[in-house]
Amino acid sequence: MSNLENTQAQMRRGVLEFCVLSILSHAEVYPSDIIERLKDARLIVVEGTLYPLLTRLKNAGLVSYKWVESKSGPPRKYFSLTPLGEKFLEELHTTWDELVEAVNNTTKKKPDVRYET
Repeated sequence: MSNLENTQAQMRRGVLEFCVLSILSHAEVYPSDIIERLKDARLIVVEGTLYPLLTRLKNAGLVSYKWVESKSGPPRKYFSLTPLGEKFLEELHTTWDELVEAVNNTTKKKPDVRYET
């Protein structure tokens, strides 16, 4: 993996928790649906990445799950945000907005400033 690809992967991992919580804020979701939404958004994720993250979020009290009977196979585990998770997500939105503004202000090209002496 090149340095660029490694950096890109690290940046994606850095926002993964925020994206997963955002997906869960809309409805109860089955993990394969979360993976599909993340793939559609080009935040490529495999089950081996998502399940440990969901476990960490559950252990932190930010998400919960319930088992739902399936018509075609075993019961499925559906995840949703807890009230604590909703509050945490609100704070992440604020942090994200501040971060995007700071990064944009830092990385936008500024016109050359020439000083007269």
